[in-house]
Amino acid sequence: MRFSALGLLGLSGVLSAAAVSLVHGEEQDWNRDESTQEPNFLSLRPSLAHQYDSDSNIPKEKHFASITTMTVGMYLSHIPIHIVANANINFSRFANETLPDEKVAPYLSNLIQTYLATMDSIGAETWIMHGTLLSWWWNMKIFPWDNDLDVQISEPTIHFLAEYYNFTDHHFEIPGVEGGRTYLLEINPFYVVKSTLDRLNVIDGRWIDKSSGLFIDITAVRPDDAKRQRGHSEALMCKDKHHYDESDIFPLRESYFEGVPVKIPYAYTELLAEEYGSSSMTKTTFKDHHFNDKTKVWDRLTSKVKRMLRRGWRGDDLPKRSPGTEPAIRMDAV
Repeated sequence: MRFSALGLLGLSGVLSAAAVSLVHGEEQDWNRDESTQEPNFLSLRPSLAHQYDSDSNIPKEKHFASITTMTVGMYLSHIPIHIVANANINFSRFANETLPDEKVAPYLSNLIQTYLATMDSIGAETWIMHGTLLSWWWNMKIFPWDNDLDVQISEPTIHFLAEYYNFTDHHFEIPGVEGGRTYLLEINPFYVVKSTLDRLNVIDGRWIDKSSGLFIDITAVRPDDAKRQRGHSEALMCKDKHHYDESDIFPLRESYFEGVPVKIPYAYTELLAEEYGSSSMTKTTFKDHHFNDKTKVWDRLTSKVKRMLRRGWRGDDLPKRSPGTEPAIRMDAV
């Protein structure tokens, strides 16, 4: 077991200036970045393996367990532990009691802050995507109704994390949290099967808060070999059947999310419009919340407004997001 300190300066006081990483496994001979004393992605990238299992070797088991139904009969496709804990289902290795709703957002905020800080400290390529990217679009914060987060990584990154950081604990001292929190980086061993036929393992990794069971889903973006053989030289894909062009994602732009630096895909507006529709970036009511264009905060709708909506008052009648109020992008980094 190796003990080391990861420098995490620049988090605007949200987290402590250092986090302890417990790296499991044998002593390894790796290239080092002098500032972090950790395996460094950029120095190791040229030597990372790119071998995959045959597409005919499709796993029959699911590495990351998930809940698809609750005892009340409600169907939900993806439920973290704080929602299902009272359903008498042994779902999480780390939590066995309900997390109050008002605490979910702070836990998620710390979750993404610590993930981004850790990936930055080792130089790993990662960016936010899906609903997390949409929440960034509105006010660079997590949606108040969110209960999980989504990020993507490049193909070399999944090999790097699997080889050097799988099952590593990362402890952070967090203001107001006695004893801090420990986060686990876990890479799905079936990441070596990149076929979309592996429907049980579309999630390639997770960043898990061991105090609550909340997590970030990590998916790898890889070359789409089938399309490239047909002449589509920029084709990319994920095991969850999302398809992109290299120019959709790269070069990554730099911005901020939950108060810390974050990378976002280059064509973020086009990607959001394709996945959620253009209205997702203008409609100001969703999940019993209304976006306040003055405060840039999603306010919970009152019972009176909910009754008006049920009586036919359309959410589209609310003010639209003002033109020219897109999130801040560090254009000098584009």
